[in-house]
Amino acid sequence: MLLMPGLWQGAAAATPRAPVVLVVGDSLSAEYGLQRGTGWVALLEKKLAAEKPAARVINASISGDTTSGGRSRLAALLKQHQPTHVIIELGGNDALRGLPLTMSRDNLQAMARAAKAAGAKVMLVGMQVPPNYGPRYTQDFSAMFGSVAQAEGAALVPFLLAGVADAPNAERLFQADRIHPTAEAHPTILANVWPVFSRWLPLR
Repeated sequence: MLLMPGLWQGAAAATPRAPVVLVVGDSLSAEYGLQRGTGWVALLEKKLAAEKPAARVINASISGDTTSGGRSRLAALLKQHQPTHVIIELGGNDALRGLPLTMSRDNLQAMARAAKAAGAKVMLVGMQVPPNYGPRYTQDFSAMFGSVAQAEGAALVPFLLAGVADAPNAERLFQADRIHPTAEAHPTILANVWPVFSRWLPLR
């Protein structure tokens, strides 16, 4: 049977794209102070290779990055990699620098909208700050991620460092700077991401 050219093009166009997962984050995703291949994004890539071999993970995380930095470089990343899924793990450095929450929220929302406009699904990765920031700031910062995710229809990991920063043995799970988790903590970090990720990007 000979297919007409138009029918052939339609059949080709219907073939689903292999997933391309773009991670835009800060030092928590960029393996700061770690041996390469031991951070949670690398562990995600290894696990995904077993579960969905056709998928690709691109780690575009930069240590020290803020939501403003991520927003400024996202357009180029979307154009270059054309991801099907975008994970945004930013905001911690905004808090460390005392940046206004309204600005951080606007940046996260703009990033989510830009990724969706490019045809990608979006996941936000939430963070929390220590109580010494003050109860109001601590609460508003934590809630920011959920409010943006809800407004933009994005998937949400509520707290990337759950089971690490709040663990009884938290001190030994962090590097000497007490900010960046050790390699030992990163499987726990992946365990926080994976249940949300596996629903967000169907594996079978």
